[in-house]
Amino acid sequence: MTTQHALPSYLNPEDLGPWGQYLKQIDRVTPHLGNLSRWVETLKRPKRILTVDVPIERDDGSIAHYEGYRVQHNMSRGPGKGGVRFHQDVTLSEVMALSAWMTVKNAAVNVPYGGAKGGIRVDPKTLSRGELQRLTRRYTSEISLIIGPNKDIPAPDVNTNEQVMAWMMDSYAMIEGNLSTGVVTGKPISLGGSLGRREATGRGVFVVGQAAAAKRGVAIQGARVAIQGFGNVGGVAATMFADAGAKVIAVQDHTGTVVHSNGLDVAQLHKHVAETGGVKGFPGIEQFMDRDAFWGIESDILIPAALEQQITAANAPLIRTKIILEGANGPTTPEADDILSDKDILIVPDVLANAGGVTVSYFEWVQDFSSFFWSEDEINARLTRIMQDAFNAVWDVSQDKKVTLRTATFILACTRVLQAREVRGLYP
Repeated sequence: MTTQHALPSYLNPEDLGPWGQYLKQIDRVTPHLGNLSRWVETLKRPKRILTVDVPIERDDGSIAHYEGYRVQHNMSRGPGKGGVRFHQDVTLSEVMALSAWMTVKNAAVNVPYGGAKGGIRVDPKTLSRGELQRLTRRYTSEISLIIGPNKDIPAPDVNTNEQVMAWMMDSYAMIEGNLSTGVVTGKPISLGGSLGRREATGRGVFVVGQAAAAKRGVAIQGARVAIQGFGNVGGVAATMFADAGAKVIAVQDHTGTVVHSNGLDVAQLHKHVAETGGVKGFPGIEQFMDRDAFWGIESDILIPAALEQQITAANAPLIRTKIILEGANGPTTPEADDILSDKDILIVPDVLANAGGVTVSYFEWVQDFSSFFWSEDEINARLTRIMQDAFNAVWDVSQDKKVTLRTATFILACTRVLQAREVRGLYP
């Protein structure tokens, strides 16, 4: 009788969570990798996982402990690259998956990075500014042994921003005894940040959205756009689509859903969100809507730009759109993918659609090394060219292999990663 040993959770695609979702995506692409498939286990096992305790002294004198992570998934093509998120729902499964998607994303747009990601399980809204700074600096000190401008370069993500990156950069400088501006990206301009970085992810979503719309015969002028998430990605994408003549008919965030069939005033919505913290209560709209009903709104372009696993087998049948642009990381489960494909909905996957941020992070890193900085117009032009070239390359693979854009992106990216792995060989 053969004894069956349970797979460790990080290798089991049935293990619930984002990591299991990623493993299923790798299983789908494996038959398309040819001889490189003998290296595919490389993609299923993170290179390095660091879990750290992050203790800080609260303003009231008490000591609080938070759990932090930094995962380096694959570094065959270059140093690790990926954001740091502060969120109360951060899990190791999530950070592992996000680091793996960074590996795929960086290879998809052909920037010379591997994939990494970090996070702390904390609700930053419960911390004062001083507590947030102490949390950031302590976390940086705990992961400092594995990060560096040639090893692993963090960046902003959910609930982190330019200020958090400045604290991380300064903490690393104090530890190392010298200033190395390239240790993080997404920094303030005054510390070596790049023009255009803040808007880069949303801009990239818009650029590939234009390309996808052209392939599907959807005119941007007058197109109906629905967006989940109105932060740094969804908010920027909303502005760019509205400026191009599209009608942003629905926006959902953590506070609610606002709808107007003739198009919301995006500029005024931005002001309302800045003043109130969310879209709820925005005046002059047709209706507020139940959270789940958002997915049933008829549109031409749907942009999930919030958190992962938002489109599932439960709500995918409700979706009525022509194109989905994944501004968030991992917003669609594999089961939902199949349902949407059967409905002939074109999905531009996260690992392509939201790669604008890491692309301009790469520009920032290069500028920091050379101490020579480009204009915002140069940044935007370079970003647009890279995103268009990446979309066209993925489109060609999808047409040649008769697969979805997600599978095509994984074929292109995983081939690049595993080719590098094979040529480098194993040490020792």
